[in-house]
Amino acid sequence: MSHEFYETPLTARYASDEMSRLWSAQRKFSTWRRLWVALAEAEAELGLPVTKAQIEELRAHVDDVDFAVADGYERRLRHDVMAHVHAYGDVCPQARAIIHLGATSCYVTDNTDLILMREGLGIIQDRLLGVIENLASFAQQQRALPCLGFTHLQPAQPTTVGKRACLWIYDLAQDLAEIEHRLGALQARGAKGTTGTQASFLELFGGDHAKVRQLDELVARKLGFVSSYAVTGQTYSRKVDAQVLSTLSGIAQSAHKATNDLRILQSRKEIEEPFETEQIGSSAMAYKRNPMRSERIAGLARFVISLESSAAQTAATQWLERTLDDSANRRLTLPQAFLSTDALLTLYQNVASGLVVYPKVIEKHLREELPFMATENILMAAVAAGGDRQDLHERIRRHSLAAAAVVKQQGGENDLLERLRTDMAFAQVNFDDTVDPLRFVGRAPEQVDEFLAEIVAPILKRYAQRTKTSAELRV
Repeated sequence: MSHEFYETPLTARYASDEMSRLWSAQRKFSTWRRLWVALAEAEAELGLPVTKAQIEELRAHVDDVDFAVADGYERRLRHDVMAHVHAYGDVCPQARAIIHLGATSCYVTDNTDLILMREGLGIIQDRLLGVIENLASFAQQQRALPCLGFTHLQPAQPTTVGKRACLWIYDLAQDLAEIEHRLGALQARGAKGTTGTQASFLELFGGDHAKVRQLDELVARKLGFVSSYAVTGQTYSRKVDAQVLSTLSGIAQSAHKATNDLRILQSRKEIEEPFETEQIGSSAMAYKRNPMRSERIAGLARFVISLESSAAQTAATQWLERTLDDSANRRLTLPQAFLSTDALLTLYQNVASGLVVYPKVIEKHLREELPFMATENILMAAVAAGGDRQDLHERIRRHSLAAAAVVKQQGGENDLLERLRTDMAFAQVNFDDTVDPLRFVGRAPEQVDEFLAEIVAPILKRYAQRTKTSAELRV
């Protein structure tokens, strides 16, 4: 392996072998050849002079792509598709004359991209299910562990650790629904000709419109699609790419939000991502346990999110039937969006499978803020015991200000409860019962149970037969 030239970290460092192979040159160009086989088969079945021997010869050389020969042709011809037509023809001399018959370059390039995106979405779907499954297990285990809630990143009404995890899962469940929708909507470009009019195929079939329509449908089925897009220009609408990258961006958004939460919680020492026995957190500060997996997820996620705008701009700026300024952009954005999403979900699955919770720290932080949150319950209990609501309210106000001063000005502990316990106006209040953290989490534990049963369980049941995959975690 040469280290003299730049290589993308996506394949060298982050993405799985499975996704890297999907977007490889070998897979791309062997798929082009499969498309030429499918076209030849369909044309023969509909009566064009394409022989069985020619098709068999094409099939025999689908995977043995000679990249050096193809590169040589491209340097001369300055056209990648024609370079590969010639390279294929060199090893298929009988079939040379009918390779690419009636087709335009986008027959192979566009249909290949649609096939790769379809398979890529399937890989992403499996990764997403793995994260959902791991987080669901975590949410169930932590369904009733009270923790401090936050709004505006300021202490707020308590929730539970499990309920917070359900927020992360629900985002992913919606992402999964979007993937299912996109997979259901993907179609083939089919055999549409140079500007989408099928003029070349109409000429080949002697003006027989029915056979041209049959050819388009037959090619789509041979590629594993139910149908092809109803109309195209030279390319299928680049809105399809924008929609697919929007779906991947949505997954990245969900992962970024959740791992940002985890980074905040790890800084508070409440929850930590997995940390391996010999893992080093910092080259200088040996004690550090940095949330490097969550940080990497956030970094990759921002990259995926940024690619969404590139696809949108490409779709918006296509001229009439087509302009080639989409080509170089799509060579970068499509593979990189899939590779990055695959990488961040592999990391996310690893993080979700090994989260470490520190209940005592969570309890400590909750109890530091709980006295202020409990004052309304204390007030009601004291009124119920016969106290004057307005007098009690004023006492709580004065005690709260004094306790806050101790915390903020002296760096001391929140002693509000002790102040109220020693105030005879609250002598009849059962403080242990009134400030029980579980009294402040509302229906959070029950919401976890209901969410897992009503939303997550049907998802996992629907995909129960899937082959569970776990990609190797890269450096």
